[in-house]
Amino acid sequence: MDVYYFKQYSQCLGRNMECKVYGHAGRPVLYIPCQDGRYVDFENFRMTDAWAPWINNGQVMVFSIDTLDQETWSMKNGDPYWRARRHEQWIDYITDELVPFMRSMVNERNHWTGYPGILAFGCSLGATHAANLYFRRPDLFDGLLALSGIYTADYGFDGYMDEVVYLNSPVHYLAGMAPDHPYIQQYNQHKGVICVGQGAWEQPETTRRIQQICQEKGIQLWVDFWGFDVNHDWPWWYKQVDYFVPYLLG
Repeated sequence: MDVYYFKQYSQCLGRNMECKVYGHAGRPVLYIPCQDGRYVDFENFRMTDAWAPWINNGQVMVFSIDTLDQETWSMKNGDPYWRARRHEQWIDYITDELVPFMRSMVNERNHWTGYPGILAFGCSLGATHAANLYFRRPDLFDGLLALSGIYTADYGFDGYMDEVVYLNSPVHYLAGMAPDHPYIQQYNQHKGVICVGQGAWEQPETTRRIQQICQEKGIQLWVDFWGFDVNHDWPWWYKQVDYFVPYLLG
């Protein structure tokens, strides 16, 4: 498996950001680590093993990045106004700086031209961020695998709401989306999966709300609830990757 390391200064964040890239060719996948996670977590928690069949055969290149959760969603004693705007800077880093880098590298490795869509992937709070990117920017992200996420910003902001928090809370902005919004047509041209178990440490309530909203708005999304033995933990996420990735890449 080809592995590459990059450290680049982000103008959006005013700091260096690190990432690792796994694979030599194929479609770009953005991996967002779990809460407070680092770019090395994809490898350290052996998610590389789960994705190895598609990485090694040149179907995907996985880009694993740093979160900024410790300054945003996790910093509960901080000013929520500032934390929300810092999170939005992280979103800008992804969309304005990282995505062009990903596209350039993938195009070079595959001898492609154009603007390949990106599959957003994450587990736990990484799933929350991945789903948010998919729903907010369907022009950039045309695939989603979100495992065991919570899809309301209440998790990070404890009921505080302003226009920036709203923009990062899928259960709020999807519910408020007009039925004829052009994003809905884009979602329905893409493939997205949201999955949650119903065992220990799982919180399926907002996944049910996402399912309900999608049914109401005519958004085609595979929302899957696994059993009461399915816990919020890595062994189950490996199994879910194995189950859903063939559909997403098909």
